[in-house]
Amino acid sequence: MKTIAPPDPETRIPAYTLPPGACDAHCHVFGPGSRFPYASRRKYTPPDAPKEKLRKLHDTLGIERAVIVQASCHGTDNAATLDAIAASHGRCRGICNADMTFGKRDFEALNDNGIRGVRFNFVRHLGGAPDLGQMRSIVDKVAHLPWHVELHFDAKDLLEYEAVLDEMPLPVVIDHMGRAAVRDGIGQAPFRALLAKLGASEQLWVKVSGCERISALGPPFTDAVPFARACIEAAPERVIWGTDWPHPNVKSMPNDGDLVDLIPSMAPTRELQQKLLVENPARLFGF
Repeated sequence: MKTIAPPDPETRIPAYTLPPGACDAHCHVFGPGSRFPYASRRKYTPPDAPKEKLRKLHDTLGIERAVIVQASCHGTDNAATLDAIAASHGRCRGICNADMTFGKRDFEALNDNGIRGVRFNFVRHLGGAPDLGQMRSIVDKVAHLPWHVELHFDAKDLLEYEAVLDEMPLPVVIDHMGRAAVRDGIGQAPFRALLAKLGASEQLWVKVSGCERISALGPPFTDAVPFARACIEAAPERVIWGTDWPHPNVKSMPNDGDLVDLIPSMAPTRELQQKLLVENPARLFGF
């Protein structure tokens, strides 16, 4: 089991000033492991990145709201995420992980405590696709809630599981622009499929996050900007942005100030920035 690197501790104050109410719609908390143990079957061991460090990051960047995504290293024990939400005084929402042991009342309790969606990992390094029958059963249990389904795909999964997107009874959010690698070009089949889906479905959303994951050039990851701009142009009402702090399993650790400074290149007008950072996440997560 590999131990992953910590985030850059010297967050640079970005040159770009985020608008009031800006939301980091994809970040994590790890541990502390002494209080919130990591799952025994995890694929990696992270350094502790608790809620206090996340708050410090957001204060440095000028971020007022956040969505804490349950990390796979914590399995389906959502305690660390719920603890961070409870301490945020309404500034945070969350996305949970779940399995077949969760019933409707469990999900309703999660909703009451700030959870607004359930996430499924398909990526190979985190174990690959879930059992689709079990996934559908879990989605059925939350379909009555004001939630969405979050899907973490490898790029080729966008083609293999396209039918899964169509059958969901809730909005679907695709993480990290579908992890479409920059080296394969903006015309690659998975990314074209994602843009086509975005244009055709009012239920599909995309996170223009993970520039450090898809970049071929490395910091400051400007080669990922055309992918983000294409998503924003395809569906300006259904795109959201996030840091992905503390950046688990990345080849090149970013400075989060650099990631914030990519935003004006992704969304070049104040109107688009307001949608991306404030209006869209407020609508999706119920801020």
